[in-house]
Amino acid sequence: MIKPMLYVDFNEMLEPNLVLLSVTDTKIASNGEIVSLSGGLKVSVYMDDMNERGHCDNLVATGVVEANQSTGWVAHVKWCCRIDANGIRHQSEI
Repeated sequence: MIKPMLYVDFNEMLEPNLVLLSVTDTKIASNGEIVSLSGGLKVSVYMDDMNERGHCDNLVATGVVEANQSTGWVAHVKWCCRIDANGIRHQSEI
């Protein structure tokens, strides 16, 4: 089964392996599919990036959706992605 590829902003990390994912229960995947988010859902996440030559080389990671437990400026966000042990890598490294 192919995991949905969802856009995130890796500048919005709450912990070294936890990134904000969505304020709602759905998110549109890179293929246009509407993904219903729920705790435990395995997903792939990505963010646009370029290599040193200016060519597209997105940052990517895999992980599991979990409910946001944070307060303060991110309390309105419903879902986060807990990134697995592979971490965040450039697509060309996979």
